Amino acid sequence: MLDESQNARRTAATSSPGTNTRSVISSRFERFEKRQSELWWLTRGVLFLLALAYAWTSWDSVRSLAHGFEKLPVFLVLLIILFGVYTWKKTQELSEMRGLMRGLEQRNEAPPSEKQLGQLFEIISRSQQGYRDLIDSFDDVLLALTLEGQIRAVNRSFSDLLGTSFQQIVGKPITDFLQEGSGDGAELLRRAMPRFMERHQWSGVVQVRLKGQGTLFYFDCVAHAMMRDGEIHGITVLGRDVTALRKNEARFTELFESLQEGIYITTPDGAIVDVNPALVRMLGYDSKEELLKRRVAEIFVDQAERRIVQAEVEREAMIQGREITLICKDGTSIVCLNTAAAVRDNAGRVVRYQGALMDITERREMERRLHQQQEFARRLVDSFPDLILVLDTTGHYTFISPRYREVLGYEVEDAQQMEFGGRAHPEDLPALLSLYKNFITGKQTFASLEIRVRHKLGEWRRIRFNFSPLSDEKGNIEGVVLSGRDVTDLKRLEEQLIQAEKLAAMGQMLAGVAHELNNPLTAILGVTELLRDRQGVDDSTKRQLELTHRQARRAARIVQNLLEFSRPASPQKRPLDLNNLLDRTLQLQEHSLRRNNIEVDFHPQADLPGIIGDANQLIQVFLNLVTNAEQAIREVRDTGRIQIRANRIGKQLTITVQDDGVGIRSEALPRIFDPFYTTKRPGGGTGLGLSICMSIIREHGGNIEAETLPAGGSAFTIYLPVAPNQHPDAFPAPSEAGIISSEAVRPETDLLTGRAVLVLDDEESLRMLLQEGLSARGLRVDCAATTDEALAHLGRAGYDVFLCDLHLSSGGFMVDGREAASRILEAAGAQRPALIYMTGDLVEITQGTDFPGEPFCLQKPFRISEVLALLRTVLSDAPAETRRA
Repeated sequence: MLDESQNARRTAATSSPGTNTRSVISSRFERFEKRQSELWWLTRGVLFLLALAYAWTSWDSVRSLAHGFEKLPVFLVLLIILFGVYTWKKTQELSEMRGLMRGLEQRNEAPPSEKQLGQLFEIISRSQQGYRDLIDSFDDVLLALTLEGQIRAVNRSFSDLLGTSFQQIVGKPITDFLQEGSGDGAELLRRAMPRFMERHQWSGVVQVRLKGQGTLFYFDCVAHAMMRDGEIHGITVLGRDVTALRKNEARFTELFESLQEGIYITTPDGAIVDVNPALVRMLGYDSKEELLKRRVAEIFVDQAERRIVQAEVEREAMIQGREITLICKDGTSIVCLNTAAAVRDNAGRVVRYQGALMDITERREMERRLHQQQEFARRLVDSFPDLILVLDTTGHYTFISPRYREVLGYEVEDAQQMEFGGRAHPEDLPALLSLYKNFITGKQTFASLEIRVRHKLGEWRRIRFNFSPLSDEKGNIEGVVLSGRDVTDLKRLEEQLIQAEKLAAMGQMLAGVAHELNNPLTAILGVTELLRDRQGVDDSTKRQLELTHRQARRAARIVQNLLEFSRPASPQKRPLDLNNLLDRTLQLQEHSLRRNNIEVDFHPQADLPGIIGDANQLIQVFLNLVTNAEQAIREVRDTGRIQIRANRIGKQLTITVQDDGVGIRSEALPRIFDPFYTTKRPGGGTGLGLSICMSIIREHGGNIEAETLPAGGSAFTIYLPVAPNQHPDAFPAPSEAGIISSEAVRPETDLLTGRAVLVLDDEESLRMLLQEGLSARGLRVDCAATTDEALAHLGRAGYDVFLCDLHLSSGGFMVDGREAASRILEAAGAQRPALIYMTGDLVEITQGTDFPGEPFCLQKPFRISEVLALLRTVLSDAPAETRRA
């Protein structure tokens, strides 16, 4: 099948140049004949017109001449007629030769007869000089030979081929100039000559070499016998040089066999006519013949795809780059790019398809992997917490990660049009541009820089950028890669931690101050109480002592609030009175509000149900809202008003804190409770206050809402659930904490009279107060400043009650009151006194202490009446519970 296709290609290639050559000869001959005919007619016309003109103008003169010259015009006309007859004959000769040439042109369909060739050479012989140029115009080689091989005549093409003149060629044997190229010329001539003598003609391709040259020529020849009297007396040979065609065929065959792309020829009914070795390898077959046995439908994965491709090829002149999937011999599939065209006959019917296939399976696999890698890189960049920017050497953005919108609020498309550094803070811009220039010039390979960049909403964000160069495959720097992390919240957290450390240090200081203040306050409260209750004191003195006592109690409240706020106990939820919590909050902020001329409108709501919560945490929330309202007012005016309302709505209590300050911007409302978000000026806040408040309220099962008031200012509303089926404990107001009036002390002197009390405290004023106050009530009191003194007293007498301070000092060192009490109780043996601790710190109300006989704790500052009440409780064998007096 391959041989048939190659012969078909060779025949098509061979016939085409011959047809062109004959067409050229015929066209030249026709143009020559046409020009000759036009010339003859022009000559005749001119001569005739000249004769008429001569006769018309000279007729009178001619008639006047002697000797009868009037017959001259008639002779001229006859001469013209004779010239016309001559030209007619020559034209007939030319027409005869033209007919013979047409017969030669059609030699592939019907070989010329001996008569035609004889006539041609007779005409050439008669008109050898006149028609030499016509014969020489043939591109084909034309020669006449004797049966012995002697050259009788040649045309110019043969002379040019040999590079020899006619005189040196004619009469010489042809073997003097040519030799058969294959080396088997004699054998071929021996076998072909009998057939030629029988049929008088022969055609075929001859390989010849010129004598003295190594170049091989191919001629497609037609040989005819020249007959005379029924005998062959010569041979005419017309040969066309097909050497270039043969070389082209060889190149085409070599190209067809060596192409890496698969080449195919198929028929419309699905038969495979021809393929090249590349397609055989591509489909995994062992041989070309094995593949040619297959049908086109057998190597297509999808028959619908095959029908679509076939329709496209028949509809379009050529399809290019059409992707198809084929089946290999082993069953695997490959993806190919198909370029195909349809070949049609004269009637327009498709006779075959031909095309080329390129295997792109590996390319598609690489593209798939590349897509996976690109998708992975894209997802990695999208999920990367840092902002990624890529700049070229001119400072234009070539890539911006989607995080840009989250960090700075701009869309990626808008950011790519911005100038590099256009949103940076003016103070940071020079350092940014200088660092970028250093990377472009190769002076640095890695660096970090923290700059301020303006957010779309107007706020400044702190971005820490890491710089690294971007190089091409040759190592030349073509840009800079920046990875930026928003450290605004981190910086605020650092500031908050610093502030927290300051607050912690201040809390420790306040706790120490409060502890130290509790001792003198205890003494003041006790002394004023003793003096006020003493007999014989006039009314004026009593009023002064009452005033002193009230102020001391006020100071005690302030100290206790400071102590609770600076050292809050662990969260402990219990029933609480909301009015009491709000009152305590305002007492803590009372001084600041009064100093800033801010009026507080708060009226406790009667019959409010209780809530379950931690008092310290809720006071922290209320205090934060009051402080924010105070600061909002100070931003716009010197005086202001804060309104606080507590109400019940269904199963919830609402606490609204409303101010007439600057208010909250509408765009800030959705973020007002976000961590580190603040509307205050730099240094005015950390942005954690409202976030912590929201966290605390949500832990209590409630919520906080913020709004901007139409008339100006803002309002924060807290929602807290009502305590289920519980009434709030009588949470003692700060003004009444730890206070029991002397009138409330029952005159049970018989229970205390004669009882012995041992006091261990390093504060002299407290020892003196307890000594005088308890002695006046009929108790025996011994006081000690150190543990050794207390042990000495215990060695001399026994005691019913032991009052011990939790924080003692001895010789400049702190001593734990628990350890001191443990030593004394162990020394007492079986007659262990009841233990009461005294402390100025906050003490958790817990049960089950590590020390037996440690049921009570007395909170400083206290009064003598409180001590007496507690002593009665202890001495009356009350249950051993840990209480806070």
